[in-house]
Amino acid sequence: MVQRTGGNRRKTRNKFKKRPSEKGRINIKKYIQQFNIGDKVMLQADTSIHKGMYFRRFHSKVGVVQNKRGFCYEVQIKDGHKEKIIIVHPVHLLKCQK
Repeated sequence: MVQRTGGNRRKTRNKFKKRPSEKGRINIKKYIQQFNIGDKVMLQADTSIHKGMYFRRFHSKVGVVQNKRGFCYEVQIKDGHKEKIIIVHPVHLLKCQK
């Protein structure tokens, strides 16, 4: 069989790069932040934490929190003309102003 090249983070060297001031330990408040259903959030990946990370195509998209699933949240985003629901850990979410 053919060996698959790359994985989920393929071609993301610049997209997921952190500035030198952002490197190191993350703030615990970001890890345990809470969102309400209906909140607008932006998908902003913290690349040092792989758990609950979304696919690279959705980076910097704005969505709406639909539900909570365990520690993660279901976020509804628009991908082209389709509505999609993705499951994201709160460390990868940023609250947007309404």
